[in-house]
Amino acid sequence: MAMASTRQEMISAIRDLPARLEELVEGLSEEQLDASAGEGEWTVRQVVHHVADAHMVGFGRMKLVLTEEHPTVVVYDQEAWAETPDYREIPIEASLQIIRGLHQRWVALMKGLDEGQWARTGFHRERGDVSVEGFLGIYANHAGAHLGQIARLLDAQRGSGG
Repeated sequence: MAMASTRQEMISAIRDLPARLEELVEGLSEEQLDASAGEGEWTVRQVVHHVADAHMVGFGRMKLVLTEEHPTVVVYDQEAWAETPDYREIPIEASLQIIRGLHQRWVALMKGLDEGQWARTGFHRERGDVSVEGFLGIYANHAGAHLGQIARLLDAQRGSGG
């Protein structure tokens, strides 16, 4: 089990993601949203849609582990999902709305958990047994990683005159 202060820092990362993400992408043009940093690299638009999808899956995984006895949680191919038409065509506002609402619910859920609930586990085909607290760590890190990815994409665009 993580120390309470560490857990609170991770919950804060989940709580703060919507505002931090919106701040990064505010005012971006369609060209900036769709510029690629290179072959096989995601665009800002794809990253935003991915965060919404990944965090919906993460919230679902956590709820499943909290409500079933040692369930097997869903895994998915994020690269294949990033190639679906919605990732390329719809405005990012749709995913920003999902992230805002989802993260509000996620934080409320986590603030109400007791120590026994934090310790509950589920089985992930790629990671093995993961606790509710383990999922918190995964998605808190995920949030930071993709904020950094977007910042690097935008820096690269500025550096290339984009």
